[in-house]
Amino acid sequence: MSWQLAWRLFKRELSQGQLILIVLAITLAVLSVSGLARVSERLQVAINGEAANFIAADRIINSPVAIAPEILTIAEDIGLKHVTNMQFNSMVYADDNFQLVTIKAVGEAYPLKGVIELNSGETSSLPSKHQAWYENRLGGLLNYPKHVELGDVKFDMAAEISRLPDGGFNPFASSPVLLIRLADVADTGIIQPGSRVTYLYQFTGNPQQLTQFETQVKPMLNNSQRWVDVQSGDSPIASAVKRAERFLLLASLLGIALACAAIGIAAQRYCQRHYDVVAMLKTFGASGKQIRQIFTLHLLLVTGLGILLGLIGGMLLDYAINGFLPAEIAAYSPPYLRPIMLGVATGLISAFMFSAYPLLRLLSIPPLRVLQNQLEGLQVGMWLHLLLSLSAMALLGYLYSQSIELTMTVVSAVLLLGLLLSVLGFVMVRIGHGVGMKTTNPLQLALAGLRRRAKQNAVQLVGFSSALVLLLTILALRQDLLNEWQKQLPENAPNYFLVNIAPEDTKPLDDFLDSNNIIATDIYPVIRGRLTHINDEKLISRDQHKNGTQGRVGISRELNLTFRDTLPPNNEITQGTFNQTDDEVSVESGVAERLGLSLGDTLTFSIDNQRVNVTVASIRTVQWETLQPNFFMIFRPKALQGFAYTSMASFHLDDETLAINGSKLTANALVLQLIQQFPTISVIDVGAMVGQLRQIIDQVSLSLSLVLALVLLASALVLIAQTEAGMATRQRELAVLRTFGASGWLLRSATGFEFALLGAIAGFLAVIVAEFALYMLKTQVFELVVYMHWPWWAISPLAGAFVVAVLGMWRCRQLLNQSCGALLKAG
Repeated sequence: MSWQLAWRLFKRELSQGQLILIVLAITLAVLSVSGLARVSERLQVAINGEAANFIAADRIINSPVAIAPEILTIAEDIGLKHVTNMQFNSMVYADDNFQLVTIKAVGEAYPLKGVIELNSGETSSLPSKHQAWYENRLGGLLNYPKHVELGDVKFDMAAEISRLPDGGFNPFASSPVLLIRLADVADTGIIQPGSRVTYLYQFTGNPQQLTQFETQVKPMLNNSQRWVDVQSGDSPIASAVKRAERFLLLASLLGIALACAAIGIAAQRYCQRHYDVVAMLKTFGASGKQIRQIFTLHLLLVTGLGILLGLIGGMLLDYAINGFLPAEIAAYSPPYLRPIMLGVATGLISAFMFSAYPLLRLLSIPPLRVLQNQLEGLQVGMWLHLLLSLSAMALLGYLYSQSIELTMTVVSAVLLLGLLLSVLGFVMVRIGHGVGMKTTNPLQLALAGLRRRAKQNAVQLVGFSSALVLLLTILALRQDLLNEWQKQLPENAPNYFLVNIAPEDTKPLDDFLDSNNIIATDIYPVIRGRLTHINDEKLISRDQHKNGTQGRVGISRELNLTFRDTLPPNNEITQGTFNQTDDEVSVESGVAERLGLSLGDTLTFSIDNQRVNVTVASIRTVQWETLQPNFFMIFRPKALQGFAYTSMASFHLDDETLAINGSKLTANALVLQLIQQFPTISVIDVGAMVGQLRQIIDQVSLSLSLVLALVLLASALVLIAQTEAGMATRQRELAVLRTFGASGWLLRSATGFEFALLGAIAGFLAVIVAEFALYMLKTQVFELVVYMHWPWWAISPLAGAFVVAVLGMWRCRQLLNQSCGALLKAG
């Protein structure tokens, strides 16, 4: 019986259009979550997939010894592709010349991601047996020999390497790379027991395989073995990828918040529409159990329809957006299962938990309402509604993000937003109380309408302002991230590095760069030194600490130190002042935090077996992604006077033909001139890496724009749902005003003013909350510079007034054009 009544009620109200709002809200919720989840996951997979080209794989295990064979067996059982590489330093000989090199011995499947670029172009092959491919500067150091000797084998110098996909970027690297086959290592006889070798095991596969592999293998690794991916810091794109993923995650969580807001608005309206139905059922003798069953089944049918439409809409949205994506992003296709499951869970959880309190009020409607229409049910327990709503939002947020920190940040912001907007909105709307019921002026009538619907309008302000806050937040973060990346990689970002610059070459090099109109960075001296003591306390290595040695852990390698009188570009002092005396040093903030340093600490360095004592005078942040020379420690020149040093610099050179001193030269020809004039200087070309990095940044930028468009769509639907919620009350009021002779022009003007005032108030409050939310997000999540968005304080209220007025007038257009009789009949 209950099922039949619920089905009949569902069919009747669906055909009459009474369920449009609640179905639309649930559809919006499911569409937002499933569509955003699908698009966001595609973008995340694509970004990580493209960024994986920087490490030539999806995951790497870096180990000083061969890993356990069962790890490779696990990879094969899961279905991962893998390749084993080795890396070590050795001397190579060519006639009477010799040079220390980094040997990179690679397996047959190398590289798993990306391609090897030779001077002759890209290649998918590897050197043949007893052949070697060499870095450009190695050829210059050995006078481009045809053969080199490595251990017991003579290798043919077969090709010059332009770039390796996992070559990384380390301008301080003193050893050029020689690439050979892994099978040739045994023939050289170089690797002996005790030799220092790094084993690099590279893996690639789909996200599910990689997650399964990581779960099984990570616990099997020891302290000397490292798990590496594109976010581990070994890739120059790591920072951009992390921020982009956090943005996509945040945007999707805000989409969930928007969907929940729509559900809450619609659920309240849904229950209000059925007050009279419940009163009638109770009057005809229906029990409380029967009524609960009828409306639970009815809501389940409504929710099921909303979920179905939402899933279809989410798939269509993903399909439509995929058609506009670049081919390299569209090629990635994550599984559908998770977005579908998230959509279904969102529809069920949000529909029932956001409807719980309105349903309690609905079920408590007294039968006497049949005679006294103003009677309502449960009037207390709003705390229960807030608790259930926040719990639903937190549960959905965690199901989506798997991040307690980000979920609680969003929930806390939503709670603060709701409290602030409810209080301020109600107070500001009540300002119109003194206007009374005068109807001679549209503005007075609008203010009177705001006063009469003060409680309802306060709720509407929460909906309007929530949408505007989320829009402003996403818009500002997207722009700030794009600006940050643009600053890191401007069009003239350095694409050549000069290292091993001897002191006597500094002035001639400066003259060469000036005469050829090449804009370069400053020339930075580089001295190698080891930090040995902090405040006279001797430092120990990580290995010593792991073996039980007591003491303060330092940095287990030599540092590249520099000296100068002024603060370098892309550095910002956060504590103290830049070096004022010769015994002071400026320390990078990350190293200072790792070592527990503070201003005034005494540091002792060992440089060429001599002790150098300095005091920490300042701590500074460094933009490492700018591809310009940067250092952990900066001294005053006199502090390192007398120590031998070389220098480094970087510059930008376009590939196009250059007009130099009346003659035309290509960039390669000019670089060749530099090498010939300064044969001891090593030139590192990072142009290919910069181009690839910029391509990934462009893809990330497109991702942010697409997610912004989705949030814009969700926000617009929430605004429409919020406007729809007050239509029944407004219809009755228009009927009354028409009865008392109000003209159509007066009603249209007053309605427009009322919506515009609501939008302006919502816009003003949204700016306040958005500035606060951005402060928290920038300082706690994205590590961006905080600043006020002053134009918003004028633009947001005006935009809010315009958008809400247009939506309101569009929704009220039929009511405003109806006659008095039609309004009374419809009411």
